[in-house]
Amino acid sequence: MSNLNSGQRVYDPRGAVEAEARPIAARVSALKGLKVGVLDNTKWNGRRFLEKTLSLLAAEEGLGEVTFYKKESFSKNAAPELIGQIAAASDVVITAIGD
Repeated sequence: MSNLNSGQRVYDPRGAVEAEARPIAARVSALKGLKVGVLDNTKWNGRRFLEKTLSLLAAEEGLGEVTFYKKESFSKNAAPELIGQIAAASDVVITAIGD
């Protein structure tokens, strides 16, 4: 916040974000035969986008078993239990947003 000569207060809308740095997961070299978990976040076009993406990947890569999961709401984080279930049952996970 700063004050102008006119006495008006001006707030910096950018704010500050504090986040802990975490390493990203190791990338697989190929998807052929891997168990794919798909997390649908329940956005209006999210499922359609995911299905098209899977179709393209299957044609190019040859996917293994594909299992769909659904979040309770796009405005909430997925439940830790759901994340654990997906991680335990999948080699790779795909999720996306779409409006």
